[in-house]
Amino acid sequence: MAGGRAQFDGVTLRGVTESTPPSNFVSDVLAPKFEELTGIRVEIETTSWDQMYDKAIKDMEAGTGIYDMVYLEQDIVYAYLARDFLVDVTAALQEHPDLQAPGYDEANFTTFADNFRGENGGLYGTPMEAFIKVYLYRTDLFEDEEIRAAFQEQTGRELEPAKTHEEYAEIAEFFTRWGQEHDLDLWGTTAQAHTGHPASWYEYFESVAPTYGVYDWGIKPDQNYAASVENGGEMNSDEAKAAMTWWLSMRDLAPPESVQSTWTEVATTFAAGRAAQGLVYGENAAWIATDDSQSRVVGEVGVAMPPLEDGVMEDAESGEGYIGYYDGGAFGMPVTSNNQDAALLFMQFMALPEVQEDWAIAGSRITLNSTYDAPRVQEVDAELGGYYTMLRDDGRLFKGAPEYPFHRQLIEATAPIFYQILTGDLEPGEGLDQMAAKSEEELTSLGYRTN
Repeated sequence: MAGGRAQFDGVTLRGVTESTPPSNFVSDVLAPKFEELTGIRVEIETTSWDQMYDKAIKDMEAGTGIYDMVYLEQDIVYAYLARDFLVDVTAALQEHPDLQAPGYDEANFTTFADNFRGENGGLYGTPMEAFIKVYLYRTDLFEDEEIRAAFQEQTGRELEPAKTHEEYAEIAEFFTRWGQEHDLDLWGTTAQAHTGHPASWYEYFESVAPTYGVYDWGIKPDQNYAASVENGGEMNSDEAKAAMTWWLSMRDLAPPESVQSTWTEVATTFAAGRAAQGLVYGENAAWIATDDSQSRVVGEVGVAMPPLEDGVMEDAESGEGYIGYYDGGAFGMPVTSNNQDAALLFMQFMALPEVQEDWAIAGSRITLNSTYDAPRVQEVDAELGGYYTMLRDDGRLFKGAPEYPFHRQLIEATAPIFYQILTGDLEPGEGLDQMAAKSEEELTSLGYRTN
């Protein structure tokens, strides 16, 4: 990518994103490299998830043009598209072929890029992270002969990664008891169960409920956006209530910090060796398994599919459902950016094959098909028990958030009730009943449900 173009003299691009391993790589590695190549300075602001969203949305709503690039989480992009906030990158490059970077090929993106396409097929964001939420387990514990013998004696079966919720609970109970009896800083599972942060809402609806066969938050667009069983929805179905009850019981077998844990703290909890197993966002898998400056379980991490109820895998195979969450994000360009040509260059730079290998290892993310074949990615894949292979071969069984433009509104409307379930102020069944009713009330107010 050539630099030195006079038109970009003195240009500084500004972006805002959540502070995650993939985003930090953009800020710490890619931005300086891009400036070295082109002379265009890039300032990436990495901040908390809620601040990132708040800053981006306020800038785009006010049209102030503070940011030339904003992080587009897979589950919020539909709301941005509905409000025409973003530049169609595909169309912009067709209109300005002189800005096309050698080596940039939209066809090299994995199918995850389809989450950022508009109705016209144009790409409205450059994917920069993509990962599944996986079942991590401690191989040193699961392979320990003393532990295996004790588990066999207590349960009558071999210790292996759980395939069902019943098996997962049995393992969680065993290791929590084992930790207590052996005076170890060890619990049976992780739990992303913060009582005042939407991370817990996401863990339940996007990672746990689907494993019980409750998809797309239990809302049925073809049933007048019904959420309640009474009206054809599934948010308060027997399956949803069973999922909630199971999840809360697992939270009670997790380390004490779990009631204040978001996605970040769950990763650090597992990396500290405080849990035998857990559902962990894949963006953290590589550093947990390989970086001994941050992790105490390097070389001791296995990867497996999440535990499932009967019929869920069949739903996923047929496309009628999914087994867990396929997360990630892209960098999009607000229509209010004052440096669109320079931003187009940087967004292409992020998608060049030559920058992907180190990025994949730093953030457990893959956005280009060609990256799977990179030598170091294959080496780390072996250390990770096949995480990248799972992402490539089984990613189709996972799914991102439903394509709801009302994503944020619905969470804000229902989260207070959800937190009451977590704090014990509402019984799970009653709480889900209230959430389903509140969802239908909110969707009626927004014009999605008709009386």
